[in-house]
Amino acid sequence: MTNLLIRLFVKDYDNTTNAHVRERYGKFAGIVGIASNFLLFLIKITAGVLFHSISITADAVNNLSDSGSSVVTLIGFKISGKPADEKHPFGHARMEYISGLIVSFIILLIGIQLVQRSVSRIVQPVPGEFSVLLIILLSVSILIKLWQFLFYRKIGRIIKSDTLFATSIDSRNDIFATSAVLTASIISRLTGFNLDGYIGTVVALFIVISGIKLTNDTISPLLGMAPTKELVDLIYRKILSYEGVIGLHDLTIHNYGPSKRYASVHCEVPAEQDIMISHDIIDNIERDFMKDLGIHLVIHLDPVITDNAKINDLKLKVKNIIEDISLDITMHDFRVVIGVTHSNLIFDVVVPYDCKYDDEELVDIISEKIEAMDGNYRAVIIVDHAYVPSDIH
Repeated sequence: MTNLLIRLFVKDYDNTTNAHVRERYGKFAGIVGIASNFLLFLIKITAGVLFHSISITADAVNNLSDSGSSVVTLIGFKISGKPADEKHPFGHARMEYISGLIVSFIILLIGIQLVQRSVSRIVQPVPGEFSVLLIILLSVSILIKLWQFLFYRKIGRIIKSDTLFATSIDSRNDIFATSAVLTASIISRLTGFNLDGYIGTVVALFIVISGIKLTNDTISPLLGMAPTKELVDLIYRKILSYEGVIGLHDLTIHNYGPSKRYASVHCEVPAEQDIMISHDIIDNIERDFMKDLGIHLVIHLDPVITDNAKINDLKLKVKNIIEDISLDITMHDFRVVIGVTHSNLIFDVVVPYDCKYDDEELVDIISEKIEAMDGNYRAVIIVDHAYVPSDIH
């Protein structure tokens, strides 16, 4: 059914990398959420009034707040689709993260409120009425929420949206909440012991924990997350596939939204290669990254001497010294400045954040090993912390 709705209401639905198509998916999901949650509110508020059940009424209010969350999602996708302007030169795509954060706060707030209500129900149990109609209404509500959960999760996966993933988790929590109300009603009817407050407390705590996790997951992209290993590996492989590029380093990636990425990198080219040829290669790479991956890539060109046997030999020796310390540390921008009393070996090292040595300690270790190799050499080292591909050292 979800696939049919997508084909009917999302124009150009296959082109999910397009920002306008993502916006259409988000708006569609928001409108479906508003309508379905308001329907659930009507079903449950009717049941709550008919059977004098505070827990069902509270569950109805929960669905009304879900409808409000869908409004937030709809507005978030609408704003995130706005083009760049003078005040926001990188666009508005991060608004999707902010709307996801708002949804997470709503989930957390509802969970806390449900904990309070459930505990009060334990202290002061309230007998409720029971009928087959109550079972039918709650069962229908659970089925609608199950469809909602699958609907949001599917669209979230299609467009890789944290906001819709958060909304799908909220729908899953609602399934547990309504199931708890239904289970408590049946057990209370069969045993005469009112479990409503106890089950409600367990479910509410689960919702609170989910809200905390979702809040953390949506804050991380706003703070600035490291790119995935898969993306770093893809960028390295693609750049190194171009003839005339012999290495790269200092890769930096900025995410201004799910479909808005900017990156910069230093590409090493042979110093003896014609500068116009190197410049043409760099232009082609930048253009291809925008066309193929949607990444705005800026490249700094680094010429590297490749035809000097002595420098190449020193570079290999220093590389071996570094690899003996850790295979996770890489080197770039190696050059030699020859002096009267000593020669400086100048280079950068890229160190993972979880390295067991701090920067100063690592520089001392490498410098000592280089001087032990030849007392006439001095190391001038700059330590970088950047993304390193998993298959290239």
